[in-house]
Amino acid sequence: MTKRSAMGLILLGASFMSFVGLLMHLIDSADGFQILAYRSISLAAMVAVVACLLRRSSPFRFIASLDRHDLAMGLALSIAFSSYVFAMLNTSVASTLFILSITPLFAAIMAWAWIGERPSAATLGAMVLAALGVGLMVQDGVDLGRTTGNLYAFLSAITFALMLTLARRSQKPDVLGGTFLGGVFCMAIGVTCSLSIGGGLGVSTYDFWLILFMGGFTIGIGIAFVTWGTSYVPAAEVSLLVLLESVLGPIWVWLFANEAMTTPEMIGGAIVLVAVAAQAIVDQREAAIT
Repeated sequence: MTKRSAMGLILLGASFMSFVGLLMHLIDSADGFQILAYRSISLAAMVAVVACLLRRSSPFRFIASLDRHDLAMGLALSIAFSSYVFAMLNTSVASTLFILSITPLFAAIMAWAWIGERPSAATLGAMVLAALGVGLMVQDGVDLGRTTGNLYAFLSAITFALMLTLARRSQKPDVLGGTFLGGVFCMAIGVTCSLSIGGGLGVSTYDFWLILFMGGFTIGIGIAFVTWGTSYVPAAEVSLLVLLESVLGPIWVWLFANEAMTTPEMIGGAIVLVAVAAQAIVDQREAAIT
């Protein structure tokens, strides 16, 4: 695969994922645990299909290939996926996606503490700038009663970053195995919580098919495409390309669900996107020099 084709795959994957917030708005009455249960079925199935095609492997060989690294990534992703759903339900799509966009910065901190990869001066500066932008959104969330949702978004960003750090330590060529297990674990969490503390697994036919579509054809295909292309594109450029999700997501809910961004969200989100983009550009130039 050429680099240009890989970049196209990553952009396509980010575009698919940008529709999650809109689809969450279109759900009629299903609660968070029900969404988690049914979404994870199609997510795991789609990732498994893509993994088998990419690796030219049978489903049985794919499952047999899963190891402790995939298990660790899957556990981290199950928390990230779960908190992502509840972030979308408890705060705005814009705040959720802008907070999630700082995941690469969290990953840089973890890699520093865990693997000994000291972040560059550009990364440290980006962290300070991003903290300012996130601070504006958090304060806005407090004023609007969205603190719980923003905390879920932070948890999702941190655990996504943990997954990226685990993937880097494992030196695996892709994270499809961990993503598949993340979906399986999320399904178990959703089913268990729906039956024990939730309202059961009964949802309308409309919600059922909408949630399955969201899991398979936005998140499932989106993550699979991004993962597929990542092996052929430098990490700094991947960080830039996937920002498309954070840019498009708020636009879709504004156009089709009438959820406008507040002024602090627009200012804070712009600061975060600039910080992450600038850090990725500097890293890309430094990599080209070395």
